[in-house]
Amino acid sequence: MNGLISCEFNMDTACVELKFANGSMIAIDTIAVENEVADNMYQWSELDYLIYNDPIAYTDLILNGNPEIYLKTITEYKSLD
Repeated sequence: MNGLISCEFNMDTACVELKFANGSMIAIDTIAVENEVADNMYQWSELDYLIYNDPIAYTDLILNGNPEIYLKTITEYKSLD
């Protein structure tokens, strides 16, 4: 992401906002993303962790990655039985 000045989560809008040196801005609606790609509380939790702790990694995952595959891999549920 060339020319990125800032990347942060805005709690008022529930968006991860990216600001670039050329004046452009991208806002990712995190609620819409969660509703679209997360199937369970573990996946929502993983997305929330990235939003609050590493918004750049979250942005990269949403814009350049495949969030469905990532979430299925990282949050694989294994029964304790």
